[in-house]
Amino acid sequence: AHLGWTMAVISIAPNIALTNIIIYMTVSTPFFLLLTSSSSKTLQTMTTTWAHAPTATIIMMLLLLSMAGLPPLTGFTPKLLILDKLVMHKLTPAATTMAILSLLSLTFYLRTTYLLASTTSPTTTQSTTLWRLKPNYYQITTILTPIALFNITILPALLT
Repeated sequence: AHLGWTMAVISIAPNIALTNIIIYMTVSTPFFLLLTSSSSKTLQTMTTTWAHAPTATIIMMLLLLSMAGLPPLTGFTPKLLILDKLVMHKLTPAATTMAILSLLSLTFYLRTTYLLASTTSPTTTQSTTLWRLKPNYYQITTILTPIALFNITILPALLT
């Protein structure tokens, strides 16, 4: 789905297409690193992540919502820029179709976020060591997560 957004605008505005790819990679990298560190392989096993690492679960939920393209987060910016360029080049039907069809991927991201959020409280566990993640990805995840979630304020400066 993200590649479709990129391909739709690559001939009109290659800089926005490149920005879209960079933002997607910046948002998806910490998500997959957190997914790897939590040893989740299916949606069913993701529901137990809250008991082991509540902070990582909240970060994963925010990253999923950013990949879905919800407005306050970074993932919304490239979609808005792409829709703007398509409308400026009189491709309004294509922009409308893309915006409506993006609701399908939004459904997946919201379902996954719901599975992460709708679990029991972390206070029900008996062991205190369950709260610790494996320290393999701490450094890269701590650097990439704020960049992935909150670079919306610096993005217009990068495009000019």
